[in-house]
Amino acid sequence: MEIILIKDVENLGYANTLVNVKPGYARNYLIPQGFAIVANKENKDSLMEQIREQEARLAKMTAEAQELAGKIEAATLRIAAKAGTSGKIFGSVTFVQIANALKEGFGLEVDKKKIKMPEEVKMLGKYNAIITLMKDVRATATFEVYNDDPNAVVADEVVDQTEAAAENTEETAE
Repeated sequence: MEIILIKDVENLGYANTLVNVKPGYARNYLIPQGFAIVANKENKDSLMEQIREQEARLAKMTAEAQELAGKIEAATLRIAAKAGTSGKIFGSVTFVQIANALKEGFGLEVDKKKIKMPEEVKMLGKYNAIITLMKDVRATATFEVYNDDPNAVVADEVVDQTEAAAENTEETAE
């Protein structure tokens, strides 16, 4: 007997699928429990219409997610962190901080479980994170970790300032 599943049934199929089962199983269990309906012409047509609508919604959502992925990849997120003079940050940048930066920058709520970082972030600088927006849509977000203390001087800046001072002294000495 052909039936249309209304709900997911373990070891049988998922909702909105057409399956063949023994007539007794359908009449005595699946239909009375509300797991399935008989697959007559009306119900099949209704199922096909639901599937078309669902595919159209999914296509629209995928297009929106791809557009958002393009915006995310084009921008650079900025994440503040406290750091020592060597540029090493106290602690590390977490998925929550990246999710908050995405929320502030794009108004996008992303579950922290959908963010992957290829490397651990423990120094100031630029890094990448992979964000899963949908099943088939991923974006690579670039983020910059900067020292949030405006008076702090990082070792590289100290070297640059020292070299600049040395050049100035040589120019004035000549």
